[in-house]
Amino acid sequence: MTPTMQPHLLQQDAKAQPIDRVIAQVGSVILGKDRQIRLALACILARGHLLIEDLPGVGKTTMAHALARTLGLEFHRIQFTSDMLPADILGVSIFDRGAGAFKFHPGPVFAQVILADEINRATPKTQSALLEAMEEHQVTTEGETRPLPRPFFVIATQNPSQFVGTFPLPESQLDRFLMRIRLGYPDNTAERALLKGGERRDMVSHLLPCMNAAELLEIQQKVRMVHASDALMDYLQALIARTRQSPHYVNGLSPRAGLALLHSARAWALMHGRNQVLPEDVQAVLPSVVGHRLQPTGDHAHHKDLAENLISAVPIP
Repeated sequence: MTPTMQPHLLQQDAKAQPIDRVIAQVGSVILGKDRQIRLALACILARGHLLIEDLPGVGKTTMAHALARTLGLEFHRIQFTSDMLPADILGVSIFDRGAGAFKFHPGPVFAQVILADEINRATPKTQSALLEAMEEHQVTTEGETRPLPRPFFVIATQNPSQFVGTFPLPESQLDRFLMRIRLGYPDNTAERALLKGGERRDMVSHLLPCMNAAELLEIQQKVRMVHASDALMDYLQALIARTRQSPHYVNGLSPRAGLALLHSARAWALMHGRNQVLPEDVQAVLPSVVGHRLQPTGDHAHHKDLAENLISAVPIP
């Protein structure tokens, strides 16, 4: 790497410290999952929505709750079920006899952090009720548009699609999620600590905020200022072009997916103390950003292999 390509390190100011405290505190509850925690935080700092897909009981809901409490944000949990209606999420107008008019009662979507728990247990009609909120950060009901709080992001959890009683998310809904991650089983050391330790949800209830909404908004703004060089943009575009030209993928990455990859890489660079994006930052977030957007053309490919094959196929300029 030439001297001009050396990344500039950020000064260790007060803005870097809250990020480290968030990672450490969430990591004290979700053991042995440092990379997944960092990816989840990078997703939030990049102003994206997060999808956590895995088996029941591996800590999806606990992780979402721990993130919300640690970030010091208003938090609502929505338990999705097959009989849920869109009004159960968005809200409903009820006639007020005293005022002689209908009064809107906001639904649980009006919070800074929404945990959409087991989102694929709801019907597609109810799933789509989140589309406008996730994309536009607003809700339109009965002809009136109401803004959502800032910051606003959705952490959705879902069980594998082969489980009974699930409705697979359509591509348009999946694309609204900046990242998809999996937690997986804990390693032997982490599982022993879980077995010997206290109840995880009791620990979450005692977590204290490591930052507030104003600090989070400021750091999110700082992410957008992380520099991406022309050489980095060349690499990013080469990755995108490869997905569109290769016969291994059903469809290539969209322009929105390219932006998602760039924003995520900027957040990853900032979290590691740099104000310039490196190819390693793009590679670190790529599996979580493209894994739910790319589909293999053959039965032999696995979602993890897709990302690894893409990285190996495109040389760094």
